[in-house]
Amino acid sequence: MFRNLRCYTVKEPWPKSEAELSERLAERPFMPCSAFSERSAGWEPPVELEDEALCRRVGKADLLQLRTQTRLLPPAAVNEALAERVAAFRKRTGDAPTPGERKRLKEETRDELMPKALVRSQRTQGCFLSDLSILAIDAASPSQAEWFLDQLRPCFGRFDVRPLAFKTSPSELMKRIFLGERVKGFELGRECRLQDPRDSRAVGSWRHIELDDEAIRRHVVEGMRLTHLGVVFQGHTSAVISEDGVVSKLNVLAGEESDEAWQQDPVAQLDADIFLVANTIDSLLSALKEQLGGWSA
Repeated sequence: MFRNLRCYTVKEPWPKSEAELSERLAERPFMPCSAFSERSAGWEPPVELEDEALCRRVGKADLLQLRTQTRLLPPAAVNEALAERVAAFRKRTGDAPTPGERKRLKEETRDELMPKALVRSQRTQGCFLSDLSILAIDAASPSQAEWFLDQLRPCFGRFDVRPLAFKTSPSELMKRIFLGERVKGFELGRECRLQDPRDSRAVGSWRHIELDDEAIRRHVVEGMRLTHLGVVFQGHTSAVISEDGVVSKLNVLAGEESDEAWQQDPVAQLDADIFLVANTIDSLLSALKEQLGGWSA
């Protein structure tokens, strides 16, 4: 359900009920792109529910889903159509268009092509854990996570969120695991990325390989920086942790098979997924907090 975790501490009070949160999200519901709009975004139900609630609460976890729709207008298509307009302008006036006229022609070209462009939707989910006051966003990039937060802030008026930080850098824990130290709850996975601290372009990656090989470990001992490390958490969850605390390639191994009865009921299946993911995130963040000395203020 979640493949990435970019986590933020929420400083403002969170809505006390599913209905109250859904009402706030209804301030910015998803609306499809208009004919001349390049992008639109808004909140939609995580699953088709009878009451069309814009969130789903299971226990002490809330699931939110942002839908972003973008019109696909390739620059090459605009340039090709623009070339035809420029040629027509030259034939009509006998002169090449000035920079200002060329800009106007390009804007006219885009306005004409935009309603004909195909649309693509991207969905980004977030899970708020009330016990930790943490919002985890399934975003592969910082810009995607910020876009999610940008759409959420207007629903709250004031919404103070900050990237989750630990008192000790996750890189210290990663190095301990990588070099063979036994760390409660964590085992070494089969993926890592190293970087030369003297040259950011000098990067080495290993995937699907036993990392306890001394030839690989020697790179870190001799000064290479460990930026990403694959781990197995509590024997049933695999993930890659980065030095800035971002989790990617999250895979809850025990949750791959679902009860057949639940598959017939999308709401029950969603609730089971939320419960599984929320408990996994809670356990993982709590373990990191313990190993890294707590949250940073």
